[in-house]
Amino acid sequence: MIILGIVLLVLGFIFGIHLLWVLGVVLLVIGAVLWILGSVGRPVAGRRYWY
Repeated sequence: MIILGIVLLVLGFIFGIHLLWVLGVVLLVIGAVLWILGSVGRPVAGRRYWY
């Protein structure tokens, strides 16, 4: 999710599409939060691991 967010952020910046830029930022933030919660061992939505 973090990588997809970075890709959308870059594409939105290069092509000047504001919607892609906003979606990239949102996905980047959500991915970072889930990554941090997972790394501290806290279950997210009732699951400890997401495969």
